[in-house]
Order: sequence, then C-alpha cells, then structure tokens
Amino acid sequence: MWQLNAFNWEIVALQMVNGTDSFPLLAIPFFLLAGEAMNAGGLSRRLVDLGLALVGHRQGGLGYVAIIAALLLASLSGSAIADTAALAAMLLPIMRQAGYSVGRSAGLVAAGGVIAPVIPPSIGFIIFGVASGVSITRLFLAGIVPGVLMALALLITWWVLTRRETLATMPRRSWREAGRTLLDASFALMLPAIIVGGLKTGIFTPTEAGVVAAVYALLVGTFVYRELTLAKFYEACLRAVLTTAAVMFLVAAAAVAAYLIAIADIPSHIGALLAPFAGHDILLMAAIMLLVVIIGTALDMIPTILILTPVLMPVVQQAGIDPVYFGVMFIMNCAIGLLVPPVGTVLNVASAVAKVELWVVIKGVAPFLLAQLLVLALLVLFPQIVIVPAQWLYG
Repeated sequence: MWQLNAFNWEIVALQMVNGTDSFPLLAIPFFLLAGEAMNAGGLSRRLVDLGLALVGHRQGGLGYVAIIAALLLASLSGSAIADTAALAAMLLPIMRQAGYSVGRSAGLVAAGGVIAPVIPPSIGFIIFGVASGVSITRLFLAGIVPGVLMALALLITWWVLTRRETLATMPRRSWREAGRTLLDASFALMLPAIIVGGLKTGIFTPTEAGVVAAVYALLVGTFVYRELTLAKFYEACLRAVLTTAAVMFLVAAAAVAAYLIAIADIPSHIGALLAPFAGHDILLMAAIMLLVVIIGTALDMIPTILILTPVLMPVVQQAGIDPVYFGVMFIMNCAIGLLVPPVGTVLNVASAVAKVELWVVIKGVAPFLLAQLLVLALLVLFPQIVIVPAQWLYG
C-alpha cells in the first residue's frame, strides 16, 4: 500500500472485515469442532481399531492401518494437522513397540495426514471456494477420487518398502471380533456418508454440513460411546476456537493482500509470464503446479491459498481450464506442501508426537512425498481422472 501510495487504515479495516464476513466460512469452526469432538468422543479411536482388526495381522500391517485410518479420518475432520496428531498419538507408540522404523512410520503418518485437505470435508476447499467463488459443494465432491488415489499411492509405496522386511504383526482377529469392531465403528463410518449424501442430494450446504457433522459427533461421543465428558467437551471447544481464530486472522489479513493484488494488476503480469503456455492446458497446469510447489516450501497452506488464488484464477479462467479441477489440484498441491521442509507443518507435528528429530521424519517421508507428487503429475497429465467422476457426482 505504501509503495502504491494508497496507504489508508480505513481500507485495511474495511477489507479485513469484509474478508471474514462470509457465511460459507462458518463451516470452518463447525468442522474443526466436529474433528475435535471425534477425537475426544472415541470416534477416531474406533476407526483405528477397525483398521487393526482388518489388516493389523498382515506383514507391515500397522502401516496399512495408518493409511486406512488416515483416509477415514480425512473424511471426518478436514484438517491435516489434527488428523496427523491424532494418528501419530494412537499408532506411533504401537509401531515403535513392534520394531518399525520410527522415522519411516512418522513419515507415513504425516503423508497420510495430508489427505485430509483433499477429501471432503476440507478446510482448504472452503477457503479456496470463498476466495475464488467456485462452488464448495462441487469442490468437496471432486476431491473424493484424488484423495483415494493419494491413499492408494501410499499403500503401494509402503508395500514396496516393507515387502522384504520381517516386522512384528498383530494377532489375527476372528471374524466375530472383526465384525464386532466394525459394528462398534459403524456410527463413525456413517458420518462421511451423511455429509457426501447430503451435499450430493442438496439437502444441506457445506456450511450446514459442518453443523450436522459437529452435532452428530457430539451426540455420538456423548450418548452412544459415552466418552465425551463435559471436561473433554470444553477442551474440544477451546481447541476448535483457537484454531478458528488463527485461520480467520489469516483470512482477514489476506483480504487486504487480495485487494492490493487487484489494484496492482498483478494477475495480468502473471498472465504475461505464463503466456508462452497459452493454448496448452497441460503445460500451463504443470507450470502453475511447479510454481505452487516452490511457494509451498516457504508458505503454509492457508496463506498460500489466500494469496495465490486471486492471482491464478484469472489466468486459469482465461485459459478455459475447469475451475473445479484447478481448485482440487491447487489444494492437493498445497496439502503436499505441508510435507516439504523448511516449513513442513505436518512434519513438525509428526516429529513432536514421535519425539524424534525433524531430519529423521524428513528422511522417512521422502518416498511417500515422491508418491504423492507422482499422483499430482498423473492428474495434471490426465485431468479427466478428476473431471469425469466429479461431473458424475454433482450431475
């Protein structure tokens, strides 16, 4: 503002207020509360138990449990940090005791955690939808297939890494025990179906889906599993409020940046830089994804979304690229950026929970990071993998 000779505190205040005065953003505190209530109310633990019952007895089974649990938790909370912390706290002590490499195990949990921003309900999709004007419901539905592909890539990578190793396995559970575990986890498994089904049929909006998820998690944790006490509920609310406050301050500040990006006509300059790729959608997307990967090494996910969305969306729209497809790819790229040092927020969470140095987790996550980047490259080369299922889901 100073450089443009447009410094004005009233504009700063106005843009910050307008940036947060958005009904869809109400989904953020509700989904965060839902995720915290699931952890405190026993829903998350039962999903992990289900994974242990199904594949815990296989060679490297705890790794498969981590991936399956990460995919299931991603469909409940939408927060990479929350999912990574929950998974790491529940699984890393068991994996360490079974003789698994701590660095590789922490890296796997971290790589599984970043599926959360891609699978609905995703905090990243909500913020991108508000910043870009793209339908959040369509973003949610379009993220399902890429999120599943990310989990599949981790499964294959884990199999390759562990197929010749001798690792301790869990005792095989009987069919009756597995069925009992599945029945116990059924209430947790119902929530993703309720959210996706409600969005697809138009019963509720993404914001209303957040309310439904929060109320459902609170009711199940309190009256079905009976683990969500008043003290745990208070702690869950407090954590949700603190996270929401941090996110909303970023949104408010980014609104000022978006305003300045517009008046400085930065999108046209970026468009000129990307002009050589005009008419070549795959090359353009590859160039944009490379740019986001580089920026993601220095910026956290939410600032990256808020700062780059108003810059890149005009370029994407001018090129005729499907905005929903771009949104999914953009958020997926930002999520993968959480695994890239030096910032690597999710890496720091896994390192802290595992109580190992960060460089150990960085070394452990390397093959899984490569697998996620290969999935990203595949979706750049073949956009129909995202577009066709998404169009079928939202009609």
